[in-house]
Amino acid sequence: MSDESAEEPAEPFAPSRWKRVVLKISGEALASTSSDETIDSAIVSRLAKEIAASCGEFGTEMAVVVGGGNIWRGTLGAGEGMDRATSDAMGMLGTVINALALQDAIERAGQPTRVLSAVHMAEVCEPYIRRRALRHLEKGRVVILAAGMGSPYFTTDTPAALRAAEIDAEVIMKGTHSGVDGVYSADPRIRPDAVRYDEIGFMDVISQDLRVMDLTAVTFCRDNQIPILVFDIMSPGNVRAALAGERIGTLIS
Repeated sequence: MSDESAEEPAEPFAPSRWKRVVLKISGEALASTSSDETIDSAIVSRLAKEIAASCGEFGTEMAVVVGGGNIWRGTLGAGEGMDRATSDAMGMLGTVINALALQDAIERAGQPTRVLSAVHMAEVCEPYIRRRALRHLEKGRVVILAAGMGSPYFTTDTPAALRAAEIDAEVIMKGTHSGVDGVYSADPRIRPDAVRYDEIGFMDVISQDLRVMDLTAVTFCRDNQIPILVFDIMSPGNVRAALAGERIGTLIS
């Protein structure tokens, strides 16, 4: 075979801090702050392009767990007298809507994706099956995980932790959206003197009740030794910065 007919070697990926990650995005992060839009297409497009570019640069295998709080929160309905299980089921369907919006935007950015849902709805997405999720990740597809765990009474933080353990992710990247760029000793929006931690242990988060993530999820990550990086996902470039190993946010380990 001549040299001309030989395939060009693939470009090497840039070094990444982690090979496989779970990115947790709240539903509220996808909503517009300046209008009544439930899903802000500009925000979704910006996040999608950043996810696609980061995966392309680093070759990172990424699963995204998306919340549904911009559409419906289970605790909201329960607080108004609705049956909690029914209200949570509505919230799960909201996460599927967000997952499909994110899938469309990521694929328009040139990155193959698959949406896997814990609630079966074969006409719009695939069912969540662990081995199927792993295969998609190995093939370089971004896997968007919707409908939580398919069970009521859990926030989407807990299924993010569970899926991270199931797919052997090295870290959960917990993206914040409210201007808080890490874990603080108190809410910095209320206490300007609050101190931001670069690193903190699981037991300190639990004992100080720092509320950076659902307590069930934090405890699960502690028990399964899955670190959590809390960072501001609304700041452009932060997904790439986290994968590149730059010191942003707070690492809980």
